[in-house]
Amino acid sequence: AFGVVADIQFADAEDGHDFGGYRRRYYRHSLRLLREAVREWAGESPPINFVLQLGDSIDGQNARRGEAESALQQVLEVLGQLSVPVHHAWGNHELYNFSRARLVHTGLYSRPAGGSDGPPDTECHAYHCSLAPRLRLVVLDSYDISTLGRDPGSPRYQESLRVLRQKNTNDDLNNPEGLKEPNFVAFNGGFSQAQLDWFDEVLKFSDENQEKVIVMAHVPIHPCASNGVCLAWNYEAALSVIHTHRCVVCVLAGHLHDGAYCQDLHGVHHLTLEGLIETPPDSNAFATVHVYEDKMVLKGRGRIPDRVMHF
Repeated sequence: AFGVVADIQFADAEDGHDFGGYRRRYYRHSLRLLREAVREWAGESPPINFVLQLGDSIDGQNARRGEAESALQQVLEVLGQLSVPVHHAWGNHELYNFSRARLVHTGLYSRPAGGSDGPPDTECHAYHCSLAPRLRLVVLDSYDISTLGRDPGSPRYQESLRVLRQKNTNDDLNNPEGLKEPNFVAFNGGFSQAQLDWFDEVLKFSDENQEKVIVMAHVPIHPCASNGVCLAWNYEAALSVIHTHRCVVCVLAGHLHDGAYCQDLHGVHHLTLEGLIETPPDSNAFATVHVYEDKMVLKGRGRIPDRVMHF
């Protein structure tokens, strides 16, 4: 069993709204809702084995307020009350607050030390680990190719900017209006070929060992588990790797605060979790997932519906 939560986006700030000005965001309350989630997870029976935090743990406005470090510390302190491991995905809001080089030295770097469980690039926050016999977790870095969190003078930044400008002709690179491929905006990102090659090798290993694999990333990788905008740049390439193998049973993502779900034609479940940040203080948005030989049973709280996903 494991806990899962997405888009906490905590800031010690008054309520605000999304970029469109329509959706209310409860910056300060999100930490209180996370505390409630941690309390419930701690009391689960049978006990949970780990937690997946799907990215955007703190809000981008912390950078402007000079509160990035303290906000992150508060979130990590709450999660640290659990006696089980927490696996973190990196989202765009982490990268508004910290460079990738800095994130490696924070509590959000959950990739195992030594580097053998991830791609050769140690700043790429992708890794895999065994969760239980014949059950593996793969954490993907959906901002491996991105203009966020990188030095503008670096080759990776320049290449990411070239890819983005090729697809997005708007002055504001966060604006998807009029684009043939609206997912090519700066608040999304993509996967390098090196990460995809590594991913392919991990899934090959899991196929050979008859494992089931849960994949997590901040940005959704299936259009039907998205709104068409909140979607990884080269999602087709990631799906192609998954569909070449038979071991992946579920892909978990955040980023789209409304949440979404689909089961693709290959039988893989794609679940995008509702965001904590847009959850009113009298509700919540987290889940506990129980994994069986033939299914995953998700018990949702507040905005998140219960779901049974058969393999």
